[in-house]
Amino acid sequence: MSDRILDVEALTVDIPVPAGMLHPVQGISLHVDRGETLCIVGESGCGKSLTSLAIMDLLPKKAKRGAKHITLAGEDILNASERTMADIRGNRMSMIFQEPMTSLNPSYTIGNQLTEALRRHKPVSVNAARDRAVFLLEKVGITAAASRLGQYPHQLSGGLRQRVMIAMALMCGPDLIIADEPTTALDVTIQAQILHLLADLQSEFDTGLVLITHDLGVVARIADRVAVMYAGEIVETGSADQVFTRPAHPYTRGLLACIPIPGKTEPGARLGAIPGIVPSLVGDLPGCHFSSRCPLAHANCSSGSIALRPGSGEGHEFRCVLPMEETAGARYEGAA
Repeated sequence: MSDRILDVEALTVDIPVPAGMLHPVQGISLHVDRGETLCIVGESGCGKSLTSLAIMDLLPKKAKRGAKHITLAGEDILNASERTMADIRGNRMSMIFQEPMTSLNPSYTIGNQLTEALRRHKPVSVNAARDRAVFLLEKVGITAAASRLGQYPHQLSGGLRQRVMIAMALMCGPDLIIADEPTTALDVTIQAQILHLLADLQSEFDTGLVLITHDLGVVARIADRVAVMYAGEIVETGSADQVFTRPAHPYTRGLLACIPIPGKTEPGARLGAIPGIVPSLVGDLPGCHFSSRCPLAHANCSSGSIALRPGSGEGHEFRCVLPMEETAGARYEGAA
């Protein structure tokens, strides 16, 4: 059996808006192996969440999805029918959304929602489904798990609701879990607990994990590989070590320069910042999407199509017309 769980090539999403055609996802290619954690990182609005929704085939009706192929464990899901995708979602491929209060049904108990997810896809009895729910609630660190089954979402704290969502994602033993900013609505202490929990469970169940976030600290702690997105494109991809210790794209360097370093960044000092604003993705945007904000931009950056090029080692690629040796010259205001 192949270790490749998810393989996506040239994924696009187009959405008609009053000003024209919006292209929020442009030619995204990525893959995830069994037991691997891929972190997709980028600022708000770069297309991270739409990429995950496109993979799950949960886009709004007006949105149009395109790709060369999307496969799950070698099976084509790009051209799968809605009924087939309904059988796959929650079974072989699960998603954890960033706000559990809007993802859990307030009218049903936790137990009903957990057992329904399993019985929808597997031929199991009510008692077996209940036992599975209690087992997974305990796995995700919820005490008195059996008594929680009769509670409603509003009776749980934000951290407990997110743990319930993780347990629900694991109910059918999926090959792939997509977690879309699962710690955004939680306080810092609970965030760390949830991230450690996700990493431990992913390792224990040997599940592929796609973690979508804008927090580089999260990425540094748990990622095996990283894909950096900007304005609908992946601008750099590689192992966590390659991206953090040998960043190649000026945007990646800018993101890292914005992180305060304990013991190095002086109290009260100006924090790093990337000047300018993200370009509009309505209509065609030729050349490098980052060129209007890049300190190294020149005439060749604003025309044609710029492909990913090799970086510092195997699997490391970045989207730039300059070689890696020259992108090291990127400097940002306030960077240490």
